[in-house]
Amino acid sequence: MIVVTADTIRNPAILEVRQLPRRFVDRVTVWPRNASVKTVLRLLAEMQLLRFASWLAPLVVIALIWRGAALPLSQAPVLMVVLVAWAEMRLLRASPRRRAAMDRDAAARTRDLMTVQGRAALTRIAAGRDLRSGALRLVVEQSPLRLLPPLTFVTVQAEDPPRVLDLTEKERAILHEELFQAPLTEPALHEAATAEDEFLQEVVLDARGLSAHARLSAALASDRRA
Repeated sequence: MIVVTADTIRNPAILEVRQLPRRFVDRVTVWPRNASVKTVLRLLAEMQLLRFASWLAPLVVIALIWRGAALPLSQAPVLMVVLVAWAEMRLLRASPRRRAAMDRDAAARTRDLMTVQGRAALTRIAAGRDLRSGALRLVVEQSPLRLLPPLTFVTVQAEDPPRVLDLTEKERAILHEELFQAPLTEPALHEAATAEDEFLQEVVLDARGLSAHARLSAALASDRRA
């Protein structure tokens, strides 16, 4: 899970919002700060040009090993297009037949659990900021690619004006504490998203509905830190 906010990425210009929810997958490349090698490799796998090159690499190897095959392969663009299309649409993405065979009830339960955990996180963040009006949106977006570790971007967004919130270190910690707690996992959410063919989930919290208990808990936590 990558919490996307101005302090956690190297290219904060991508946080500019024209309409809500702000999406990232297949639109911009997110470069987290202090990312592990594993995370960087997973992000590189999102780049279509690199994936296309990897699918065509075996043909290049064949052409280099068997020189006689170089000319026929270079003159067979249809083969290359078919190979790339099959890999992208059938290997890395679930086919309609596969999605139809998936458990939609289980997917709905998983999304409900994400909503519960998301509201808990938003409640703590809104109470900590002592918000009295407006709405916060937790946006959880995943890459649709299969056979790879799930890639999950998490943001907290707000309106008036539309924006991605700059989260403090404590608020980012809240997201890590509340989201993807057992039995919910990133792979489980990805499975649910695949079943429903919808890889973005949004949880909205109206600040006017915050309970007095939530506000009191936030105030006590602030006093303890002081």
